[in-house]
Amino acid sequence: MKRIPVAVQMFTLREESGQDFAGTLKKVAELGFDGVEFAGYGGLTAKEVKALLDDLGLRAAASHVPLEQLENNLDQVIEDQKILESKYVVCPYLMPDRRSEEDYKALIAILDEAGERCQREGITLCYHNHDFELERLSDGRTALETIFDDTNVENVKTELDIYWLTKAGEQPVQWINRYTNRTPLVHLKDMTTDEEKFFAELGTGGVDVEAVLNLGEEAGVQWWVVEQDVSRRTPFESIEISINYLKTKLPHLLNK
Repeated sequence: MKRIPVAVQMFTLREESGQDFAGTLKKVAELGFDGVEFAGYGGLTAKEVKALLDDLGLRAAASHVPLEQLENNLDQVIEDQKILESKYVVCPYLMPDRRSEEDYKALIAILDEAGERCQREGITLCYHNHDFELERLSDGRTALETIFDDTNVENVKTELDIYWLTKAGEQPVQWINRYTNRTPLVHLKDMTTDEEKFFAELGTGGVDVEAVLNLGEEAGVQWWVVEQDVSRRTPFESIEISINYLKTKLPHLLNK
């Protein structure tokens, strides 16, 4: 199996990061993660963050950047990625007031333009899904299909989130297969098997995480990204359970 590195999405550790950004990164490194996917930089400059990463032996897998920043501040976003040596920038979420059918049509042009500009600078733009994009539009396609099918494959890649796909009644493996070689980033999450369908640590719920991992090399995955939006434990306990599960499936992590 190809050695695909594993990052943690820092939104999982948002409270911890707010209190001690550098200390949080240090604990992430100690747990054996290869890198981090950012959701903000803790009030630090990109250069300061890069120095922290270098000191800890971590890499920047990607950065989640709000759509408004992609629209209005893309030059700075790209510059930050270059400093961080991050190859991926991700549109992470659509606010509720931007989810109409007309909004999705407008989004196609926004993502295509931003993705083309990123490509020229050696950065790849990805789109991260939740469950609301699995609602069907008037032509019968889901909003997520529309986003990926109507944007240029070179400009916009996927960051498929296997929890949200599962919660929407979809099969993550089918989506990864559908967008093979367009799927450089995958969000790994599990889901409880009770009626609540809550976020769960990897290997403790009902999502077939192993089937997804087995597709990584074939699908062209470049980073696995562990995220747990909310935890019934402390976030550090949750990501430790998840990384320990991955160590049983991805032998290279045992050497970290």
